[in-house]
Amino acid sequence: MSPSLYERLGGATGISALVDDIVEAHMANPLIKARFLPYREDTDTLTKVKRHTCDFFGAGSGGPEQYSGRTMRDTHRGMNITDEEYAAVTDDIMQTLARHKVDDQARQEVLTIVQSLKGDIVHL
Repeated sequence: MSPSLYERLGGATGISALVDDIVEAHMANPLIKARFLPYREDTDTLTKVKRHTCDFFGAGSGGPEQYSGRTMRDTHRGMNITDEEYAAVTDDIMQTLARHKVDDQARQEVLTIVQSLKGDIVHL
């Protein structure tokens, strides 16, 4: 039996490191940083966002985590996220996975998951 996506992402520890670096990439990305920089001032919210993201990644990749946050549609409703912004987020995720030396198959699986969420996030 081959390892799950969760295991290939490094389990809870690996996913936590990925999420930290993905959020940092978002904060540095000129197309989307305005949406993320306020979290630098509100560390409680930043911690909560990272925890929810770790739980979401963990649960969605076959780990034992339970995601108890709002749905993607409810979370992003009213944010009017554009296709360009969504592409920037996707690029940040994929580049971070590559920097962490996540294998090609796992990166493709994550990309498929990210793309499947687009309808629940863009232009709501």
